[in-house]
Amino acid sequence: MSEIVMRQVVADFLRQRMAEDDKVVVINADLGTACGTLSLAKDFPERVLNVGIVEANMASVAAGLASYGYKPVIFSFTPFAVRRACDQLAISVSYAGLKVVVVGTDPGVSATMNGGTHMSVEDTAIMRAMPGFLIYEPSDCAQYAKALPAIMDYPSPVYVRQARKLTPPVYPAQNAFDLLTADLLRVGTDVTLIASGLEIEQAMGAADALAAAGVSAEVLGIHTVKPLDADAVVASVEKTGCAVVCDNQNVIGGLCGAVAETLAQRRPTPLEFIGFPDCFGAVGKLGELQTQFGMTAQDIAAAAKRVIARK
Repeated sequence: MSEIVMRQVVADFLRQRMAEDDKVVVINADLGTACGTLSLAKDFPERVLNVGIVEANMASVAAGLASYGYKPVIFSFTPFAVRRACDQLAISVSYAGLKVVVVGTDPGVSATMNGGTHMSVEDTAIMRAMPGFLIYEPSDCAQYAKALPAIMDYPSPVYVRQARKLTPPVYPAQNAFDLLTADLLRVGTDVTLIASGLEIEQAMGAADALAAAGVSAEVLGIHTVKPLDADAVVASVEKTGCAVVCDNQNVIGGLCGAVAETLAQRRPTPLEFIGFPDCFGAVGKLGELQTQFGMTAQDIAAAAKRVIARK
């Protein structure tokens, strides 16, 4: 599974699900090749729709189909799937209480050479504020394959924040999966590293570096940002007393905001945040961008030492 890219994982799943259920419909906004859905059109020409570069209309079409009992899955690059279709997702999907799966691809630094215009840093914050939406971000291909059936069967609308291409495996091969439960990836006592998406790999690297320096870091992998597994977050920080939250989006409003809001209510805790420091993205390779925006394992380890000093 480690050699399969994420867009292939979702395409393979949808091919099987569409063969089993004639209510499943795939819609894209002229990005079938980039999002990996073009091959589905050959097998299901009447249920794979290309609406053109009109993402807001794509969301409206999906809502209309959902209102007639279909199960639409819509695809576009993350900024287009969320920013351009925000009002339609809010009113036609969320307000109407319809089940639509929205797949936004290449969030944050994973947009790489497409640059700042295509590098969504606010999508999680927008979708967290939209009532009823579950937000899921896969961290590797194997986990994504386990999550997709639960996502399709979830009763409310779902936003998937998905890289398009290869991401290295970060979970043990036999790791159990539950859509609403966070993953305890490493046990520690001095600091909790709470991470999602691409940042889980960096958090694991930071935990290794901290261990070499005599610091015991616990790593909590968050695949579902909303609803957040608040019990897992609270249980971890009650043990460690502090946390670093690592997110591939703006530090305002996304996973960082979700964790801060939870702990402010249930267990006030010293926190440090890793992510875009309230700025737009830039053109660059993945590693270069993570360095530029302070999202590397070294940055996380440094933040962990700062937050430990504040306990």
